[in-house]
Amino acid sequence: MPHPLLAPGFKTRPWWWEAAEPPQRDNTLPDRAPVVVVGGGYAGLSAALTLQRLGRQVVVLDAERIGWGASSRNGGMVSGGLKVAGAGLEKAFGAEQARAITGTAAASLPFIEETIAREGIDCDYVRCGRFSAAWSRGHYEAMARRAESLAEITGLPVSMLPKERQREALGSDHYHGGMLVAATGSLHPGKYARGLAAAAERAGARLVDGVRVQGIREEGSGFRISTDKGEIRSDAVLVTTNGYSLDRRGTAMPWLARRLVPLNSYIIATEELGEPVIDRLFPGRRMISDSKRVLNYFRPSPDGKRILWGGRASFRAATAEDTAPALHGYMTACFPELKDVKITHAWTGYVAFTFDHLPHIGVERGIHYAAGCQGSGVAMATWLGHNVALKLAGAANQRFALDGLPFPTRPFYAGNPNWVLPFIGGWYRLRDRIDRIAA
Repeated sequence: MPHPLLAPGFKTRPWWWEAAEPPQRDNTLPDRAPVVVVGGGYAGLSAALTLQRLGRQVVVLDAERIGWGASSRNGGMVSGGLKVAGAGLEKAFGAEQARAITGTAAASLPFIEETIAREGIDCDYVRCGRFSAAWSRGHYEAMARRAESLAEITGLPVSMLPKERQREALGSDHYHGGMLVAATGSLHPGKYARGLAAAAERAGARLVDGVRVQGIREEGSGFRISTDKGEIRSDAVLVTTNGYSLDRRGTAMPWLARRLVPLNSYIIATEELGEPVIDRLFPGRRMISDSKRVLNYFRPSPDGKRILWGGRASFRAATAEDTAPALHGYMTACFPELKDVKITHAWTGYVAFTFDHLPHIGVERGIHYAAGCQGSGVAMATWLGHNVALKLAGAANQRFALDGLPFPTRPFYAGNPNWVLPFIGGWYRLRDRIDRIAA
């Protein structure tokens, strides 16, 4: 029997696909290509676009449809490298390199804005800002200590909003104030994925669906790439598989998979609520995320009619339908007036974290890679793809601060964290409860 919170016609697929489902493309595998990109998400498509503009012919392969993965499943929040800025960089790298890394990460926001404008991508982009809601007073105080440095890094305003003024940014009393950050935008991720793919195709890239890469080996001065559709040879290979790097049906680059921690993120879409309700709950229609370890992120839909609510609803293998009621519960804890609102869509997709909490580009045994956006990859993946393309083509005119950093893994880790995630998730939830009680 369907759960009472699920609307008639409930769908376990991204709401974004109602307007921009990834289309089917030809899956004929060519025999050869100068450059093969493995992974048809934002990073791979951005790299293909840049490489084509530099005169390098590219074939992009994806195991599903181009843009089928996280690129058309995410929340559509466009941050300017804010997670990187909070990664304890100065202690790890020293002040000078830390500044270079944070500045490089922050450059992802203007780059995606330039890309959208230059390529004429119609994806509902707005630089709307973000409200980072503090789960406790201690979290608020920690945010306040970072506000000035974030403003310096992003070059845009950052301000603190205490609890008594919280409703200026969020129609809820659930949090303890928070931080307003101007260097954040919003878009429709499905439309952006389609638009970026179309731009790469206009530039001459060949995009191939339904080809699962199962191995890459050196052959002479180039590479032989094994797939479930046969083999393709290339002079250069770039792997941009991110949260989908490990797969029992075929892993393109096991070395990379061992350095990434894929996590499911879950999202629901509510039934239409109407713009007056949305404007009351989301003054200014900003993007919202909270400071919990098991975080929530939520926003109004681009058309201003419904709420999209995402989070780590489960650390065990679970379907989108199974986790939808939990996300609804998180939403109604914030917005009690929505307790009877039904869910029309629920979906999930993989994001990729790294052990050092940093994105990376580089080369391993001749194979280029770009990965590890820490769950904030709309702008960052686009930026990484562009820069790894410059590196591959020998066209970079300055060092990219996220290039060639030590890329750690853990002993005996092969890329599948599922056996330990429930324990980590339980610990994080306990820490969140302790923080809240202490507040």
